[in-house]
Amino acid sequence: MGRMSGDSAAMPFLELLAREAPAGEFEQPVAAARAAGASADRLAELERDKALALRVRQLLEHRRRRETELAGLFDTAGDLAGLRDLDAVLRAIVHRARTLLGADIAYLTLHDSDRGDTYMRVTDGSVSARFQRLRLPMGAGLGGLVAQTATPYVTGDYLADGRFEHRAEIDAGVGEEGLVAILGVPLRLGEQVLGVLFAANRSPRPFAREEVALLVSLGAHAAVAIDSARLLAETREALAELSEANRTIRARSASVERAAAAHDRMAAVVLQGGGVAELASAVAEVLGGGLLVLDADGRVLASVGAPAPPAADVTAAAVAAARATGGTVRREVSGAGHWFAAVVAGAEDLGSLLWRPERDVDDADQRILERAAMVTALLLLFRRTEAEAEARVRGQLLDDLVTAVPDDAGPLRVRAARFGVDLDAAQVVVVTGGLEPADRPRAGFWAGSYAGARRGLAATRADQVVLMLPGTAPAEVASAVADELGRVLGRPVTVGAGGPTAGPQQLPGAFAEARQVVAALVALGHSGQGAAAGDLGFVGLLLGGGDQAAHRFVRGTIGAVLDYDARRQTALRHTLEVYYRCGASPARAAEELHVHVNTVAQRLERVTRLLGAGWQQPERALEIQLALRLHRVSPARPDPG
Repeated sequence: MGRMSGDSAAMPFLELLAREAPAGEFEQPVAAARAAGASADRLAELERDKALALRVRQLLEHRRRRETELAGLFDTAGDLAGLRDLDAVLRAIVHRARTLLGADIAYLTLHDSDRGDTYMRVTDGSVSARFQRLRLPMGAGLGGLVAQTATPYVTGDYLADGRFEHRAEIDAGVGEEGLVAILGVPLRLGEQVLGVLFAANRSPRPFAREEVALLVSLGAHAAVAIDSARLLAETREALAELSEANRTIRARSASVERAAAAHDRMAAVVLQGGGVAELASAVAEVLGGGLLVLDADGRVLASVGAPAPPAADVTAAAVAAARATGGTVRREVSGAGHWFAAVVAGAEDLGSLLWRPERDVDDADQRILERAAMVTALLLLFRRTEAEAEARVRGQLLDDLVTAVPDDAGPLRVRAARFGVDLDAAQVVVVTGGLEPADRPRAGFWAGSYAGARRGLAATRADQVVLMLPGTAPAEVASAVADELGRVLGRPVTVGAGGPTAGPQQLPGAFAEARQVVAALVALGHSGQGAAAGDLGFVGLLLGGGDQAAHRFVRGTIGAVLDYDARRQTALRHTLEVYYRCGASPARAAEELHVHVNTVAQRLERVTRLLGAGWQQPERALEIQLALRLHRVSPARPDPG
């Protein structure tokens, strides 16, 4: 019941988070409870939930802001990859700088080597023609100082900042534009400063360190764009001067450059910790068309451009041919040419790449696809090695927890905390039935991912997979694991659950209970299902043993009657005991209770509303009688009647 109260207290804050309410509104549930005269414990609970919700909101806002920044940088990199017009790219960079930093204005100056100063090249948000014509001598103003020192500078009030060399023309332009706070970063290419990128506000504003770093990144993109445009112009001039005899060389050079660019893109994905999906996107962007990454069983790991997966036999034959040749092979799929490359590591088949081009394919394209297959194999091996190493450590910890937990569980708590696992929180231990040898590696890998995503632990023990997952509903956890693992393996899986626990010392007992539930499910002909001891009726009592299992059975069977008696000070439970003792005869029960038979009938009608219409069926009646007896004899809950 206390858990339900906590969930109810958190609900207003969850609703505020769901609609992205301002931070000020998170005080309203507390204020409303205080006005309603809530207890101090209730107010403290609300204050804790409010603080947690505000932390979640702050984290979400930080992640959204970071995602926006990364998206802006990614878009800028995409613009550079398709560079055609330098002005368009610089305008995009300046606009993104203004948008991402939420600035009133952003602008960019370039170095003029002939005059020895910098001049305004691109502005976004500017309203002053005078400002747009400014030229900044080296060392003059904030921008001139940035250009001279190749160091970012920021000021909250430029006109009042004595660090800078103020000149009348510059200050007049800044004043006409109405700028107050200014941030400037150098456009560096190696040791050379090509210009300065600015973000500014027309009111005082502190620029955070993250904003400075973001503008520095955008400035680096701008420097690359400028240098790339210069190199592109020089290359075009050189190509224009070449004769017809050099066309083959030009085409070859373009292919090599594209292959080098693809290699750089793929290397960047690996170095930045990207996965198969990011690699597929990078390769598809270089090659064009659609790309599929398939695992060794033909399942899609990543898809770009959504080409339809071919039939399994077509893929298997094409990949076998690609492995035999060590290169790529072309096959017709649905009337269109597709290229296959095998993803292998030594003699191990890890999967394949399938590329559906939208243009003619040359040797460089095939080399890029081959290199992409090699990098994909490396990524898959890296991820598998990392997952296996972590799974071993997690599995060793879970083995220690389900075998025997010492009285001093401090070291185990420390080990668990490294994985974000709280051993003192309620935990459910889940055990699968016997798995086929062919299914065990896949089941173990799935269990590690499933438990890790839920701040739990997983281990493989002989032909069983064991999971420890946070929760208070073992039956629901068992059912969810049976459903999801069954889908992964393509066959039903028997799953038993034990718990919930109240501390690490109870984990071995929960593990034993879960194993017994699995054995009972198989013995009762319920293979392929997930259940806890409480789902098995009398069998569950025999399996679980002890006060906990008995209490769960009593609560699940007659809890509604006990709660009603406690709230209303009635005697429905005692009436049921007498009713069954009198052979289910209302008249005889009325005599023993010294009440009218109509009173007994009314009480039994109330029981029907609480337990449901089928409570007098033989099987239910037997369970109810056992629950009544267990409730009476339980030493933890003495019966006053």
